[in-house]
Amino acid sequence: MDIREVPTNTVTRDTKELAAPTGNLYETVVILSKRANQIALEEKKEISKKLEDFRNERDNMEEVFENKEQIEISKYYERLPKPDLIAIEEFKAGELYYRTAGESKEGLED
Repeated sequence: MDIREVPTNTVTRDTKELAAPTGNLYETVVILSKRANQIALEEKKEISKKLEDFRNERDNMEEVFENKEQIEISKYYERLPKPDLIAIEEFKAGELYYRTAGESKEGLED
């Protein structure tokens, strides 16, 4: 999925359409929330790794100085679509693998 295709603002969604693949809106919400958490953690690791280069041993709250590159990196991540919006688009495109408890990988009951 191309991240540029994901809307960056809130979109009204048809709950029946979202619930159709699972047959249960609550199950869909759980799947989306778990995927959104995964995406958020990935983004957090990415930004932490990029900002690590700017960390200084002497940095503390009183010695804050602006670094243009650091600000640009932060702004880039702020402009990205929110993790929940990415998760919804992945779900709608059929890009998410999920299974319920009691199902094997083939989708058959154990």
